[in-house]
Amino acid sequence: MKDIYHIETITELNKLLNQEKPKHPLVSIIDFSKVKSFGETDVKTTTGFYCIMLKNQQCNKVKYGREYFDFQEGTLTFFPPNRAATIENDDNQQPTDSAGLGLFFHPDLIRRTSLANKMKEYTFFSYGLKEALHLSDKEKQTLNDCIAKIDNEISQNIDNHSQTLIVSNIELLLNYCSRYYDRQFITRKNNNHEILIKFENILKDYFNSDSLKKNGIPTVKYCAEKIFLSPNYLSDLLKKETGRNAQDHIHSYIIEEAKNSLLNSNATVSEIAFKLGFEYPQYFSKLFKTKTGVSPAEYRSMN
Repeated sequence: MKDIYHIETITELNKLLNQEKPKHPLVSIIDFSKVKSFGETDVKTTTGFYCIMLKNQQCNKVKYGREYFDFQEGTLTFFPPNRAATIENDDNQQPTDSAGLGLFFHPDLIRRTSLANKMKEYTFFSYGLKEALHLSDKEKQTLNDCIAKIDNEISQNIDNHSQTLIVSNIELLLNYCSRYYDRQFITRKNNNHEILIKFENILKDYFNSDSLKKNGIPTVKYCAEKIFLSPNYLSDLLKKETGRNAQDHIHSYIIEEAKNSLLNSNATVSEIAFKLGFEYPQYFSKLFKTKTGVSPAEYRSMN
């Protein structure tokens, strides 16, 4: 395995994939059926831009860290800038086996636009590979239409309207992806309920162990790793399932434990705070009042 190959610009990407010079310096659309092998060894890369990969057939395996995903037919995956991925070559693969499209756009394209401020809302850019979006034929066609509009625009001579039209179509595509992920959460409701139960059991086990004393309050990342999900995917799944994200669930569990301790023991507020994993009691009191509307001492006296 070679060292990590960082691809900073769209031009570098096209060159690495043996494609012609990009039509636009900040955005490119790649037809993977025309991409040749990277060489004899696997390629580990990071990029300075966003990547959206729409796969229509089986293709080379991609690996994030230790996690594999084979881009099954009709899946959509998202790669944010500066995340490492390894593309493993298959000597038996033909170019047509990789049929699909990739949309790549540099952050500079969307700077000073409304989309730049909205990118943090598209949390699926931080999902794991196994949390890819699975598309119906109709959804796939809708996204292909968006990509076709972007391709048509970058094929034109750049003028004062180019950036606005390209960015608006990228935003339209991302909004459709948000809709389709909502649909995917709904159609996987049974599986989501199982994840919710696992999440609640993880919190229960954590609070019943010595982990609070050793490591403090459990993080969303810790809980997500126990369920083999990414933090953002777990949080979004719980939000769709219960109306509360993962952090809200953790805080709610803490508040319930705090209420029990306040009413069933003579421990001071500070002692309860330390018992629940807070390094500073004032942080515990602030969270408690935010969630209940009263301070711990007031809650105890009221009840």
